[in-house]
Amino acid sequence: MTRIDTAGPALPTPSHTVGPFYGHALPFPGGGEIAPVGHPGTITLQGYVYDGEGKPLPDALLELWGADPEGKVAHVDGSMRRDPATGGFLGRNGVEFTGWGRVQTDSNGHWSARTLRPAARGASAPYVSVCVFARGLLVHLYTRIYLPGDEAAHAADPLLTRLEPQRRSTLVAAEEGPGSYRFDVRLQGEGETVFLEFR
Repeated sequence: MTRIDTAGPALPTPSHTVGPFYGHALPFPGGGEIAPVGHPGTITLQGYVYDGEGKPLPDALLELWGADPEGKVAHVDGSMRRDPATGGFLGRNGVEFTGWGRVQTDSNGHWSARTLRPAARGASAPYVSVCVFARGLLVHLYTRIYLPGDEAAHAADPLLTRLEPQRRSTLVAAEEGPGSYRFDVRLQGEGETVFLEFR
């Protein structure tokens, strides 16, 4: 592809024009408000997305989904409602827990979501699944957020037991206060987050 400059010679366009274009249509108001408003079991997950040089990414997008406090995967009609007449966004109904949300990082690379602490399902320790979309990625990445306080379950988790302690720590959020956890995503370099591949 070539850019035509009428004031001079033709110049090649940059080769990295794949995006990201996540700011259009994908983020939606209240995307990180996964837990029903006022629910007593609400927790906050927050953190930063960093590139290989340790710089925060202001335009990454994360999708989160997880089981409810009883270990059940929610089966409700979506995370957002639209006005049937206008197609406008009405928001979540504030009552049902869908277990799913989508958040975009802010100008400082920070993201935040409010959800319910998941319970274990099967042999796995409780976790929240994460899908990361970011610049430089032609394919999105999957990872998990395990929460502190479930150490016995962590010791038996089929994924965590296969990782060295240093790598395992990249999947466990840090508790910052009651019901508040920090989980940073590092795409490359020192402390790179463990990412999963599904076949």
